[in-house]
Amino acid sequence: MSVEGGRAQKPRALIVTVYGLYAREVGGWMSVASIIRLLEQCGVDEPAVRSAIFRLKRRGLLEAQRRDGVAGYALSDGARRILHEGDQRIFARRRATPDDGWILAVFSVPESRRDQRHVLRSRLAWLGFGTVSAGVWIAPAHLYDEARQALERDGLDVYVELFRATHLAFADTASRVSQWWDLAGLSARNEDFLRRYEPMADAYRTSAGLDDAQAFADYVIALTDWRRLPYLEPGLPLDTLPAGWNGVRAADTFFELHDRLAAPAHRFADSIRADVRVG
Repeated sequence: MSVEGGRAQKPRALIVTVYGLYAREVGGWMSVASIIRLLEQCGVDEPAVRSAIFRLKRRGLLEAQRRDGVAGYALSDGARRILHEGDQRIFARRRATPDDGWILAVFSVPESRRDQRHVLRSRLAWLGFGTVSAGVWIAPAHLYDEARQALERDGLDVYVELFRATHLAFADTASRVSQWWDLAGLSARNEDFLRRYEPMADAYRTSAGLDDAQAFADYVIALTDWRRLPYLEPGLPLDTLPAGWNGVRAADTFFELHDRLAAPAHRFADSIRADVRVG
């Protein structure tokens, strides 16, 4: 029940998904042979897998390790932290209400450190902040802990002050939200996700049985496509979004696939690891 287009994803992104799902529970390490076998099920050939592993190692996310004479790669401490933080965003359905308020990130970076200005803006955008003005960014209040930890970890807190805020004047909050966030772009991304995965969810809903290998491929590909969306739209209050906001439907679709496919996908991953150990 695979979807057209899902297999065009970058091997690096798929490997990160596989490590996030299946490596941490066994010490954060996977053999090269297991990674190749698992990614083969997702339509990625061995040379592409090896190239992607090399790039992830160069970025400091994977570390080469041999265990019992078997070549493999382990998650770095930084990668473990990133994956842990991602769990809280990707597998939760946080949705703000109008009464929750906002957090403001107000920053000023000296011209001599303008490279840090770019890093800071990129980090805030990654966290899901919207832009009020060049030095004032905004997000739902429930992002406070996550934002504080990320800014402190990256050494960017020296440039930023965080405030809790309520929007009082001079415009309707919904009209401002449409300026602070690119809602048209977000809606288009949601529609693309729905185009790919609603048919898959419909097919699995009426399927008589599940093939573990196919469930693995579909789940890993769907999760890899999904995991960016909760960052781009960080649970904005529904009454500040267009009526019938398609992000809700996109989330419903992903979590239906998650509930249906996670267990058989896990069985397949376990079977590959066991087979590689025996072999």
